[in-house]
Amino acid sequence: MNLTENLQGKKISVISVNYNQPAVTQQLLDSIFTTNTYPNIEIIIVDNGSKEHFIPVWKERYPQVKFIQSELNLGFAGGNNLGIAAADGDYLFLVNNDTEFTPGLLETLSATFQDFPDTGVVCPKIRYFEHPGKIQYVGFTELTSITARNHCLGQFEDDQGQYDNKVFITAFAHGAAMMISREVCGQAGLMAENFFLYYEEMDWSLNIRKAGFKIRVNTFAQIYHKESVSVGADSPLKVYYMNRNRILLVRKHYAFYKRALFCLYFGLIVFPRNFLKFLIRGKLKHINALFKAVYWNLSHNTHSF
Repeated sequence: MNLTENLQGKKISVISVNYNQPAVTQQLLDSIFTTNTYPNIEIIIVDNGSKEHFIPVWKERYPQVKFIQSELNLGFAGGNNLGIAAADGDYLFLVNNDTEFTPGLLETLSATFQDFPDTGVVCPKIRYFEHPGKIQYVGFTELTSITARNHCLGQFEDDQGQYDNKVFITAFAHGAAMMISREVCGQAGLMAENFFLYYEEMDWSLNIRKAGFKIRVNTFAQIYHKESVSVGADSPLKVYYMNRNRILLVRKHYAFYKRALFCLYFGLIVFPRNFLKFLIRGKLKHINALFKAVYWNLSHNTHSF
């Protein structure tokens, strides 16, 4: 990869969203300033309606960072869209605040657009921060027709270099770390804000592919991810949005007969199974979240708010 040419090239906007996690966001910023050597960048942090306002303190500590305060929690999609609107980079690196950079990350990812001009989005290899020897992501398989599930390639595997030094096409980008060209935003639009949290990057990936772009993973680059810091590994909020948006994705992108098959599968297998699991464990808030997820889809169309 011609990284020297890329160092003299286009501007990268690094965009991250904070929600009640100031220490985690500061760790991200510190990792960027410690490892980054790409000269032409801007860093944008969107505070997404946090209970406390951290921006005055951050402005003193990180004067070179652009901070945006949203009084409302706009969700992952809305927060990132707010950051994109304020960005002027040729490439937009949307990155979770619970990630940490590694050397050469921005150079390597941005070079992918030069080496493969049909690239719309590129992701690095993602490793677990707490278990740095294990992989979280090196790509996604396609969604299955009935279950609307797919497989995250490499997840939980010991990283022995089996995916290293490769650039390949994948079905979906990973929302924790994805670099998008400005051209994509113009042709495929931004993330759909009615997803709010979870599945928005899958919806966006499908829109980007429909616009004629490829999604790639570049394993010459890597990043570390502290998964589920802001939501929790098994919270009612996660149950609600994971189920609500899985259904919404199917409604938005599947043909009629596939939607019918999915509804049968979800109604006869997924919903009863999860209901009984939560009931046995006494997780009544999770049961309520499951019902709310279904009701939302019955009462909203695919373009609601």
